[in-house]
Amino acid sequence: MKFTAYERTLQGTGASRRLRNAAKVPGIVYGAGAPAMIELDHNALFFALKREAFHSSILEMDLGGSVQKVLLRDFQMHAYKPMVLHIDFQRVDETTKVRKKVPLHFTGEETSPAVKTDKCLVSHVRLDLEIECLASQLPEFVTIDLSGLSKNQSLHASDLKLPDGIKYVKHGTQNPVIVAVTVPKEEVEEVVAPVVAAKGKEPKAKKSEKQNAK
Repeated sequence: MKFTAYERTLQGTGASRRLRNAAKVPGIVYGAGAPAMIELDHNALFFALKREAFHSSILEMDLGGSVQKVLLRDFQMHAYKPMVLHIDFQRVDETTKVRKKVPLHFTGEETSPAVKTDKCLVSHVRLDLEIECLASQLPEFVTIDLSGLSKNQSLHASDLKLPDGIKYVKHGTQNPVIVAVTVPKEEVEEVVAPVVAAKGKEPKAKKSEKQNAK
């Protein structure tokens, strides 16, 4: 994706406030050289942030006629207004090693034994994953094949088959659950219901015996 930014010379709270009043967003670009203060058109940026690829892929930033490759690193939104307050980018090249959260796209769920045969419910516990790779290998998203899921199975981060050169970032001993398979509630109730019904008949039978005795 490509976007346009403009050099920003004025800094400080007052300058940033005036920019926002003029429908502009203050920002900064750092890495691979001196930091650069920038400003962007608010409406164009606001709608760009709604696109998945803007968050997880290498972007082309046109700054003063020079195109630089950058990654979105952070942005701040207003507490209750649909307004972007500030944004940060990082310059990258093909040899830069980056850590970035990327979206997870799931396929094959409908054809898995868990769904097709056992009629289980599949919960997507995590919708993104932090990965580490070279900037040139950074994917817009990672596709996870769920066609092999079975009943009561849980898929952890360590179970994922990621493309060559990409690995998930492990924090300590954590191995988060990505997908969980559970038995439908209706199936559990069907198993319990006959037992409850059987217990419910016992008192009636005893009452009947007492009446006969009278």
